[in-house]
Amino acid sequence: MSFFIMDLYNDNYGNDEDDFMGDEFGQGVDSDEGENYENDIDIIADNQIKKEKYDYENCEGNEENIRITSPYLTKYEKARIIGTRALQISLNAPLTIPIETQNDKSNGKSDYDNYLNNDPLVIAERELYNKSIPFILRRYLPNGSYEDWRLDELIID
Repeated sequence: MSFFIMDLYNDNYGNDEDDFMGDEFGQGVDSDEGENYENDIDIIADNQIKKEKYDYENCEGNEENIRITSPYLTKYEKARIIGTRALQISLNAPLTIPIETQNDKSNGKSDYDNYLNNDPLVIAERELYNKSIPFILRRYLPNGSYEDWRLDELIID
């Protein structure tokens, strides 16, 4: 015998077995509107690709060198790469491009220009456009496989 909480008017306050709506946080009804696509790509360091090629149990690498996905870097991939590299630079990772370090004001640059020259986001963006970041972009496909693209192979707009 099941016990239901009821008031004087025989309302059961959602404890019925027929409750199909779920709670107010969307845990009963399936929808694609709030789906998270953040895990569709991985950024892997160039020297780590040999170790991680078959670490995923359900994913297999594309054995042939046939590429299915677009050779263009998307704006989401670009943002993730610049953010990841800027974090590395802010944690004192070695730079892949030279930066101008001039302390005198005789070059005509203001303090703001010198600040931008040392900003990790600006440096990371310069490294991306020079294609000198040693990252490999792993794009997951719907069939469970993935494609690995080096950044120097991608077209950056």
